[in-house]
Amino acid sequence: MTHIDIDKPLWDLKTFSGRFMHFLWVTDPRTCFTSEEDLIKAKELVTQVRNGQHSSKVTLEEIYHAKKLYESAFHPDSGELQNIFGRMSFQMPGGMAITGAMLQWYKTNTAVIFWQWVNQSFNALVNYTNRNANSSLTTTQLVVSYASATSAALVAAVGYKGYLMKRASPFFQRYVPFVAVAVANCINIPLMRQNELIFGIDIQDENGNQVGKSRAAAAKGISQVVFSRIAMCAPGMLILPVIMEKLEQYKSFRRLSFLHAPFQVMVVGCFLTVMVPTACALFPQTASISTSTMKLLEPQLFESMEYKGELPSKVYFNKGL
Repeated sequence: MTHIDIDKPLWDLKTFSGRFMHFLWVTDPRTCFTSEEDLIKAKELVTQVRNGQHSSKVTLEEIYHAKKLYESAFHPDSGELQNIFGRMSFQMPGGMAITGAMLQWYKTNTAVIFWQWVNQSFNALVNYTNRNANSSLTTTQLVVSYASATSAALVAAVGYKGYLMKRASPFFQRYVPFVAVAVANCINIPLMRQNELIFGIDIQDENGNQVGKSRAAAAKGISQVVFSRIAMCAPGMLILPVIMEKLEQYKSFRRLSFLHAPFQVMVVGCFLTVMVPTACALFPQTASISTSTMKLLEPQLFESMEYKGELPSKVYFNKGL
């Protein structure tokens, strides 16, 4: 069998359509049902192919299936097996259950507080799992990040709900979960990745050679991730309340109240099936920043760059997910 570049993407990641197809493939929720033993075997096969040591009996289909499992379950920087609940491939099943519950049970403060706590616990795990692996957090930083994001979500949800109770119709109260989730994402992700903002993240030249660290690159990557996460949940959390408001005008639908929660969970699942790969594809995974921007914003880190020859006009980094 001829040499196969196992690390080469199957689609052009410079285009949105190529990134969408890539993440639709990688975030396939069916990969969550793969056993740890099979995932380890997939990683071993990927390593063998990378080193040109795989058996000639291995088919191209088997190689690409192993590549799919590897990229869906292992961290791109460290190569470590990710917690199943923190993988992007678990975003659809995990997100649909939690988001559906938030949209269904939003009328009491107790329900709002409980489901926002569940959601922020899930988000914290996802953010930690998909962080830049070269920037570790201490236990204290993790606890502070989790507590801050959860508190912010609860304050936003309860405060917004209380404000709407006096000034808006019940319809607008359906948007309490989205407001809380958007606010929490703006806090949770930067806090979970605070060391990247403090110390910078690894940057490489176009050939993949590490040339230094950059806080500006970290800020750019984190801001893109925050926007993507909000965009991921926005359609379901903004459109579904309109659908429910229309359906609840029918007496027959109101009588089937026990089906409202599963109905919302399934609809959110449909939205997330499309929106998870769409949101991940909004920005290139390997982002870039100009060295002139680094020189302007962080002169000390710019001066510490180690590069032989002519300074590149751009440097590249993994923005995370």
